[in-house]
Amino acid sequence: MEQNKTIFIKCRAVILHEGKLLSVRHPGYPEDLVALPGGHLELGEDIKECLSREMIEELGVKPEIGRLLYIHEYISSAGKTYEEFLFEVLNGKDYLDTEKIARSHAHELTEIIWVSPTDNVQILPKTFGEDFKTGNLPSDAPKFIKNY
Repeated sequence: MEQNKTIFIKCRAVILHEGKLLSVRHPGYPEDLVALPGGHLELGEDIKECLSREMIEELGVKPEIGRLLYIHEYISSAGKTYEEFLFEVLNGKDYLDTEKIARSHAHELTEIIWVSPTDNVQILPKTFGEDFKTGNLPSDAPKFIKNY
């Protein structure tokens, strides 16, 4: 059987401020599940351009993009292969009042929330969420996560 040979690329933001992580909930997510903001790479776009565009569309703020923290490879429940690049965003305080900013793609999110390491929520990707909760975010080189 021929497998789908298309690989989908996403870019996500790790936005921290005073020990909390900016997370989003999408339509259909259960109450205890959140994700990092971000989205799909468009044709001809590089990964940092993608992240910047997605943050402006969804949250209304241009990010100051820092280091690449994670590369996450996985196959979705629908059988699609994804590569995600998780970048730190250095201007976390600029995202404190995003609900009050005009956002062209606000409809893609049901909630924007700041999560602390002790909150009882699951953060996707799961390995990143565990690292955030235990204070073990990578400090020197990107961490590779593979979920197959």
